[in-house]
Formats: sequence, C-alpha cells, structure tokens
Amino acid sequence: MSVAFFDLDKTLLAVNSGTLWIRRELALGHITRLQALRASLWIARYHLGFVSMEDAVLAAIGHLAGTPAQALQERTATFYEEQVRPLYRPGALRALEEHRGAGDRLVLLTSSSGYLSELVSRELRLDAILCNRFEVDERGLHTGRPLGAVCFGAGKRTHAEAYAREAGVLLSACSFYTDSYSDLPVLEVVGRPVVVHPDYRLRREAVRRGWPVVDWGVPSAGIPAAGSSPSP
Repeated sequence: MSVAFFDLDKTLLAVNSGTLWIRRELALGHITRLQALRASLWIARYHLGFVSMEDAVLAAIGHLAGTPAQALQERTATFYEEQVRPLYRPGALRALEEHRGAGDRLVLLTSSSGYLSELVSRELRLDAILCNRFEVDERGLHTGRPLGAVCFGAGKRTHAEAYAREAGVLLSACSFYTDSYSDLPVLEVVGRPVVVHPDYRLRREAVRRGWPVVDWGVPSAGIPAAGSSPSP
C-alpha cells in the first residue's frame, strides 16, 4: 500500500477556490470591499513571492473569531454545490481512479478549510483529509485559532509526515500532486512528486529537478473568468 496526496486548488480543481469564495462573500455582503481587496492582494503578492501565505491563513482564521461555525459551514456547502463542484479537472478524476485501482490511499492535502475539504472528500471518496480546521468553542463560535499546525508550506509536510507515520508508510513510497511552489517541502520528501499546471516558480523548479509536469485539462464547464460574477 502507498499513499497518493493531492492538493486541491488549481490541481484537483481548475481554479483557486479561495478567490471564488472572496468574490462570493463580497457579493453576498459577508465581507466588505476593503476586506476583499486585502485578501486578493495577499493572494497576488504571495504568487509574486513577496509574502508568506501562512501569515495570511492565520490572519483569515483570526478574523473568524466570534462567528458561528454552523453558518459558515452552511454557506460553504452552498458555495461548493453552486460554484466548485463543476470545476474538477478531468485528468484529476482519472488519476484518482488509477490510484484507487492500485490500492493506494487517497489523501487530500490542502490549505483549504475543513468545511470545504469535507465536501470534496465525500464527492471524490477520499480516504483522509489533511487541511486547515478551525477551533470552535462550546457555544459553536469560532475562537479565531486553528486546530493544530497550519496546513500550508512546511506545515503541509508536518501533516503528511504524521499521516504517513500513522499509516506505516514511508513518504519515499508516496506520491504528491500539486501546482504550487509553496508545496516544495512536501515535493522534496515524497518518492513521486508530480507537478500539475504549475505556477512559474514551480515549473522552473520541476524542470531543474526533472520532475514530471502534467496537464489534467479543464472541466467541460470551462474556467470562470476572473471578472465573472458569482452565483447569487
């Protein structure tokens, strides 16, 4: 048995779900234009290599303090059905079936929230989820703190190492599929690193190291344009 780890945004999905979520939350009035602008700037600056997205993840979780978990979970479920579900890459679905047929464990390794990750896992029949989860108090309100280590960058490696150790599998016997340079800490320790539609930094690194670069295509629904309006 081996483990196949899969990133979510721009890997299994053809889009960054975080960007879609910001647009939707703004349209529905759950965040202000200033909050949406700040979040979008964090994402843009990260892709240009100027900031640590781990800091942005912690800040985003912190902003949830005092908000009801159930309301966010319900909004996420609607978001998934209306905007995310049609956006899986066809090649990603084939890769999942190939690993399933080989008897491998299928594990989602993502910086997305547990609320979204649970829906993805159920849809794709995955064996485990390694993601960012939020602490909730006895009143059902977010505390603004993450549960465990932040699942991003080196934190993803920490989560992957813990899972492999518990499963009794060496990471050198595992695969990892991702598009992002931030996932380099995991790519460096698995036996089969595979780069999917990479950002420019990861493409350059993959060429240098001789890692395979694959094209998993786009969903039949296409990819939403950057300026398109979210579903109501």
